[in-house]
Amino acid sequence: MADALEELRSWQRPLRAQFPIIVANPELAYLDSAATAQKPQAVLDAVQHYLATSNANAGRGSYPWANATTAAVERARDRVKRFLGDPAPDHSSVHFTSGASEGLRTVARDWLADRLADGDEVVVPFADHEANLAPWLEVRELLARQGVKIRVRELPYQDGSGDYDPAALAASVGPRTRFVAATHVHHVYGVDMNVHRIRRVVGPDVPICLDAAQSIGHLPFSVAELDVDFVVFSGHKAMALPGTGAVWARGRRGPRFRPGGWAGTPNTVGIASLAAALDWLDAAGTDRIEAWTVALAARLTDGLSRLDAYEVLGCRSSLAADSEVQRRRSIVAFRHRDIPSRDLGFILYSHGFMVRSDGHCQAGAAESDGSVRVSLHVHNTAEEVEKLLGTLTNLQ
Repeated sequence: MADALEELRSWQRPLRAQFPIIVANPELAYLDSAATAQKPQAVLDAVQHYLATSNANAGRGSYPWANATTAAVERARDRVKRFLGDPAPDHSSVHFTSGASEGLRTVARDWLADRLADGDEVVVPFADHEANLAPWLEVRELLARQGVKIRVRELPYQDGSGDYDPAALAASVGPRTRFVAATHVHHVYGVDMNVHRIRRVVGPDVPICLDAAQSIGHLPFSVAELDVDFVVFSGHKAMALPGTGAVWARGRRGPRFRPGGWAGTPNTVGIASLAAALDWLDAAGTDRIEAWTVALAARLTDGLSRLDAYEVLGCRSSLAADSEVQRRRSIVAFRHRDIPSRDLGFILYSHGFMVRSDGHCQAGAAESDGSVRVSLHVHNTAEEVEKLLGTLTNLQ
C-alpha cells in the first residue's frame, strides 16, 4: 500500500490543488467525503458558466436559453450512462432526483409497489444506510393499507465482516422473491458488498436495486459487470452540487421505470454540475482514485490495529498490513474504548480534523453507540493520515 502511495503521489498532487476550499485551508484535513464531497474548480466553473450563459427552465420554452438548458439536461443523462458503463444506453433511462434518498423512494413507490401481489417477498438490507431500508418498509405499509400483504426479508450479513452472506441469502430466496435491494460500498464499514454474488444466488430474473452513493466517484463502475437493474446515487457525494442525484434504470426486468406525478422544474444547475463532476472524475481516473484512497485507508487501519484503545468497525482480519482480505474503500469507522465518539469528534476537530462522529444514519441498532468515521478522497494525503494517527496515539 505504501508503494501505491509513492507511485501515485505525482498524480495526486496537482489534483489536490484543484479544490479551492482545500487549498484555502491548509491547516485543516477534510475527512468527511462520505457525507459530502468537496468540489473541484472545474465543477465550480461549469456552474458559473451555466448560470451566466443559459440559465432557463428545461422543456418549457422555445427560446435559445431554454433550448440550451433542455439539451444540457439530455446530455447529462447520456453522461451518466457513459460513466456507469451502460452497455445498452438506448434501452435504459436516467431520471434526476434530489439525491439517493429520494431516488430509492421513487423506485419503491413508483415502480416496485405496482409489481407486488399478496404473498410476494422482497429482500433488503437491515444494517445499511436508513435510506436503503425505509422505502421498502414504506411499500409494505402502503400495500397493507390496500389489503396486500408482502414479506420483507433481511438481506443476511456475515458475522464480523460487514459483508453480505451469499450462503445465508440462498436460504432466504424463494419462488415468491420479487426484488432485492443492496448497497455497493457500505457507508460505515467501507467494504465492497460484492453485489455480483447476489445475482448468482437470486438468478437471472429478480430485479436488483443498488445504492451506489458511496461508490460513484470513488472506484470504477460498470453496470454491465454488476448486472443490476437500478443504480441510485447522490450527486453531492460525487463532487456535484447538493440537491442532485440520479436513478439509472436498465428497463429489462419488468416494466420501464417512469416516476409518477408531475415532474416540475428540474434542478438544472445541479444537473450541470453533475455532468461536469463526472467529466472531472473520468479525467482524473476512478481506477487511480480507488487505488489512492484504498491505500490511505489501509495505512489508517494498519495504524489503528496497533493502538489498543481503538476498535475498528467491520472486518477485523483485514486490518493487518499483509492481509489478503479486501481493504476498505475510502471509509474507516472506529471507536475509542473510553472516549465517547461524539466527544472524540470534537477533540479531533480541535486538532484540525473534520470527521463524522455519530450513528451515520445506519439502519437498525447495530451501531447505536456511534463511531468516528474517516472518509477519504483524492485530495487527502498520506501526511494527513499520519498526523491523524499521531493525534489518536496521544489520546490513548
